[in-house]
Formats: sequence, C-alpha cells, structure tokens
Amino acid sequence: MDALLRLSRRVRFPSLEGRLLMGLAIIWLLVVTLVVGAAWHLGKEMMLKTNITHLRYESTLLADEVTQQINSRIRSLERVSTKLGEEENPTRLYEELRSNQALLSWFEGLVAIDQYGRVVADMPGVAGRMGLDTAEREFFGMVKGTLRPYVSEPFIGRASQEPIVVIVAPRIAADGAFLGAIGGVMNLTGGIFERLSRVRLGEHGYASIATASGKILYHPNRDLLLTQTPIQPTSDLLDQALYGWQGEGVGPLQSGQAGLQSYAQVWPANWIVCLFIPLSQTELLLSDFIGQLLWLWGLLALSMLPLLWWLLRKQLRPFSQLAQQIKEVGLRQRRRVALTTSMQELQNLTETFNRVEEERDALLAHLQEREAFLDSVLNTSPQGMFVASFDGQITYINPALLEMLGFDRNVSQPSWLKQIHRDDLEDAKDLWLHSLKSGNDFIRQLRFIREDGEVLWLDIHARSVMLYQGGHSLGLVGVVKDITERRAQEALQRWEAEHDPLTGLLNRRGFLRRLEEAFADFQKTSTPSALLLFDLDRFKPINDEGGHALGDEMLRRIAQVVAWEVRRSDHVARQGGDEFAVLLPSCTLGQAERIAEALRQAVSEISVSQAGREYHVTLSIGVTTFDEHDASVEEALERADAGSYYAKDRGRNGVVVNIMSDEATQLFE
Repeated sequence: MDALLRLSRRVRFPSLEGRLLMGLAIIWLLVVTLVVGAAWHLGKEMMLKTNITHLRYESTLLADEVTQQINSRIRSLERVSTKLGEEENPTRLYEELRSNQALLSWFEGLVAIDQYGRVVADMPGVAGRMGLDTAEREFFGMVKGTLRPYVSEPFIGRASQEPIVVIVAPRIAADGAFLGAIGGVMNLTGGIFERLSRVRLGEHGYASIATASGKILYHPNRDLLLTQTPIQPTSDLLDQALYGWQGEGVGPLQSGQAGLQSYAQVWPANWIVCLFIPLSQTELLLSDFIGQLLWLWGLLALSMLPLLWWLLRKQLRPFSQLAQQIKEVGLRQRRRVALTTSMQELQNLTETFNRVEEERDALLAHLQEREAFLDSVLNTSPQGMFVASFDGQITYINPALLEMLGFDRNVSQPSWLKQIHRDDLEDAKDLWLHSLKSGNDFIRQLRFIREDGEVLWLDIHARSVMLYQGGHSLGLVGVVKDITERRAQEALQRWEAEHDPLTGLLNRRGFLRRLEEAFADFQKTSTPSALLLFDLDRFKPINDEGGHALGDEMLRRIAQVVAWEVRRSDHVARQGGDEFAVLLPSCTLGQAERIAEALRQAVSEISVSQAGREYHVTLSIGVTTFDEHDASVEEALERADAGSYYAKDRGRNGVVVNIMSDEATQLFE
C-alpha cells in the first residue's frame, strides 16, 4: 500500500478526473486491506479457541474410555482372584483360569503366579511361560509390596515379540498374607487402543498414549512404540504431563513446528493421552476463506472502476465547459464566464461528492455488518467470557456466562461478588488485585453459589490485552469454564486428595502414602531411601509485607526449583505452610547430602520483589535415611525434623544429617 501511494505521487495526472479515479482506487484498496486484515485476525483467534475446545473434549473423552477399559480389566482380575481363594494346586488354578475364557476377549492370556513370583498356571498355554520366574519383574514387586492391582511398564513379549503390558491383581489370604497374583497379558496393538486408531485430527494431527515414565504405548507410527517420548527444550507441556498435569496449550511439536497440544491422565494405569494438531492445519480453512474473499473483492473492484469512470466523466462535464470558457476568456474571445445554468457546475460537483459519500457509506455499512457478525459469534459462543477494565470493573459479560451464573443483563458487580463462596472470596480478591497491579494472568478455581442454591466450580483465566504498538493495555479478557462435573470425577478427586493446589506438589497425605510404600520396600528388600525435611527461613516477612499473593508466588517458585533439582523418581511435597519434604528412593546418604546442598544453594538464589523491595529465603534442611531399627516412618520423620530444627539453631541456611537419634549429628554448611 505504501508503494502504491509513492507511485501515485510520482505519476502526474493532468486531469481532475484521473486524480479522482486514482483516489477512489486507493480508498477501495485500503478498505479491502482493513476488512481482510480484521477478518484474518479475528478468525484466527476463533479458530484457535474452537480447536483447543475440540482437542480438550477429544483428549478427555479418550482418557475416560481408556480409564474405563483399564478399570474393567482390573475388576475382572480381582473377581478371578477372589474365586481362587487360597487355592495353591496348579491344576485347580488352571481349571479356574479356563472357566474364565471370556476374559480372553480382553487379554491375550491369563497367568497365575505364586508368592515367589513363579508362573504356576497359564491359559492359553504358551511355550516357555510355565515356570517363568517373575520375581525380578517390576510388576511383581509392586503388587507384592502394595497388595494392590498394578499395570506394568510395557515390554516385548517373549512369545509374540509384540509390545505388551501385564495387568496384575494380588491374591491375599484371609490373614492378609500375600499368596501370589493373577495377571492378564494385554497386547498394545490390540483392542484397548482401537478407539485411538479411529480418531481423526485432520491430515497431520494425531493421538498417542505414553506412560508416566515417558514410554510410547500407542502412536500412528508403530516404529515409535516403546521408544522414549521426545521432550522439546522450548516447551514443557509434555514434561509437565509426565508429572501428572493435564490440560492444553500451544508449543513445538516433534517436527519443530508450532502446534496445539492436549493431555489427559489415565490414572489407574499411570498413562497419558496426548493429542497434537499443527497450527498450520488449524489455519488452513481460514486461509482458503481469506483467499476467496480477496478474489471476490478484486472482481468487484474491477467491475466497479469502469462504472465509476463513466459517472465521473458525466458529472465533470460542466467543469470542462467551465475550462473552455476560461480558455476563451484568456484568448479574449469572451469577456466573462457565463454558463447556461447558473451554479450548475457546483451543483454537479456537490452531487458527485454526495455520490462518492454514498458509496463510502455503503462500504462502511458493509464493514459494520461484518463487525456485527463477529459480535454475534461472540455473543452466541457457548464459552463464558467477560471483559474487565484495569480498575477491576467488569464491563462486558457474554450471554453464555450470564446463563451459567443465572443472571440477567442488568446484574451489578457487587451483587454477584457476594455469591462467591466465602472460603474462596478473600484469596480470589487478593490474586485479582495482584493481577491488576502486576499484569500477570489471573488463574483461579473457585466456588460460586447461584441464586437457586446450586454450587458451581468455576475455572477463571483472565489475561491482559496489549496493543502491539506502544505496549498499552486495553484491559483484561477472561474465559470462565464450569468445571463442576470435572471436579466430581473420581480421577481428579484422587489427584487433588494427594496434591497441593498452590504448588502442584504432593501434599502431606500423598507424601505419607509414598513414604509408607518406600518403607515397605526397605523392610522387604533393604532398598535404601533418604528423607529431607525443611521449611523456609525468613518467609513470614514476605506474607506480612508483600501479601499472600507475593508469598504464594515465592512458594510456587521454590516448588519449581526443588522439583527441577531432584531426580524424576523422587517425590517432592509441600506439607503445609512453608514446610516441604523430599523422598529420595534408592538413594544413599551421601547422595542425599549432595542433593540437599544443591537444593539449599538453588533456593538461596530465588527472589521475589514488590514495591522496589526484593525478598529472599533460605532452607534449614534435615536429612536422614531409613534404619533397620525403625519401627515406622514416624521415627525417620522425627530424625529429619530434628535435623531441620538443629539447622535453624545453628544459624539457618544449613544441612544437618541425622543418622540415628542416639548417634552424633553432623552439620554441613
């Protein structure tokens, strides 16, 4: 467009008619550019939101289906285990397996394993499986140690040479003793992933399933089965999903191009459903639409220009007469200019401008129609949306959100604020004010009580809208989702029961369960495990002076750093307030000391700032390991806790190793 304007300045048009034609052509192209640009930008946003919603629906649906199939298989094995009772005769075990041949529609084979890990019954019989020793397999160790059903890591079957997993249910005596297990062998190329093979996500989109350890269970490319998932260094979405997060976002795909990603957890099997769509695919339909729109505008312009030229010549004819009379006056052939109709030339000029103005109004009306169409799409969107100014006032609520909250259009902000659950109101206000001051996203889940008494769980995500030129802010645009049903799901309840909502780490309950499991392994196999307990030195001034929002930000950063510094197999927990714990399975005391020192150093470099003041915290860490004299995990917890207190007494910011309560305590700083 700039090049066209420069060209128009270089080319000299001797007549007003040519200049007007050139001006009309430039105005036409400007309007076309604005309309197409606006259509592209708004259409791109709409396509992105639509595809994210679709991807979220597909991933949740697939995860639910796989979860249901896993649960059904586990329940069936538990029923077989119950029927077997305390039977140990291999012949009777085989006959019982044969009586459950219907399960072969779910499994490639059923096996009975005794308490020592030896296969004593196999149906159907496979060469080399009877008498097979599975004592060293991870699935036998897990089901024996936890006495709970377990889905194994994938491996290549000896007989089939196909990727398989084993679903194992324990056999437990009346006195609680471990009698063995019933296992179902499941081929990964079988029917459990049949639904994924029918998922269609466009030409280049695809779905896959991986374990929490990162092994691929299902992929359209079968050569990738049992390989490790590639984690892109520029996007941590997949890495977060491997740690238990589920959600969607935009990040680099394996091919390197940007794409939409959605993750959902299959909790009973510790699997992750992954869906990927390249961004270029989501914009394909929009590109075709814009191309057709440009062709339409081009043809319309070409058909209009000849008509405009004819109209201009007709309306400018009086000016030609005026020019001729002026020329005759210059040649002294006339004494004055006298037109046949007094002021007719000006009237014709006025009519011409009026006509151009009418055409411009028609173009603007067309643009307004398009804007009204986009407004209509926004108003009819099923997603709840709102717009807020930076003074915190809600300036727009779309119909979907009004219907979700049970309000009419005349609702006032103070009235609906009162309907936020009182346990969530103050924290939500603090975070809202913090977002208004800092410009950070407002992300919060809270309870809302409708007028009819129904309690809704809402997921609110508001983001600042910035102008690309000048960096000025227009306000906050928020999306509100009703997650009441999702929170009611058993899988999410299980996750929330064991995780801290602020940091995403394990809470006290989840940590104690994993500590008990590690202690059970230690008692059975003498597998060493280390325990770190610490709280934050000088954390109280952050809450008192900077507010809970700043304190929460510090806790989140510390959680991220601690989770990054430890190994993937370690368990990190926030036990409450500023108290943290780390369980290091299969870790010696020397390794634990080095990890604790690394954590102390890394956390000392973290800071948060507000109002020109920077805040730091340090760690007082107590370190210990399980001891053969320990009767319970409480004794190890007491040693680690005593070490943490001793570190504080020694001046904070230190690491104390407690080997046994009645032995010497060592301090490393």
